[in-house]
Amino acid sequence: MKNVFALLFVCLLFTNLEIYSQENKFELDANVNMLMTGKGKGQDGAINPYYGQDCYAIVKNTGKKKFSIRIQKNGEILKTYTILKGKEKKIKLLKDQELYLDTNAKHKIKATLDFEEIKNE
Repeated sequence: MKNVFALLFVCLLFTNLEIYSQENKFELDANVNMLMTGKGKGQDGAINPYYGQDCYAIVKNTGKKKFSIRIQKNGEILKTYTILKGKEKKIKLLKDQELYLDTNAKHKIKATLDFEEIKNE
């Protein structure tokens, strides 16, 4: 009986992990710009568990075409990165910055976005 409960717990745990990871997978149509994080709960495209503090954003291109990401603060573009197909970029995202995904005019893109805590070294 204990084994049944342990198995059920493990199944529920993995189900919840899969749901969480699916929330940060994106497919954007051509010529779309999307706010991923920085405005707050209910306004961001991705769930950032470190919202309100500095963290790392890890963007991976899971599609077949390159796309751009940009970091903004108060409407000013601070940095732009191009992410080639199959590549990922780890960016330090400060708590008051916004992260956007930008597609070009011709292609859809697929991406994942994860976050990592900045640990004191």
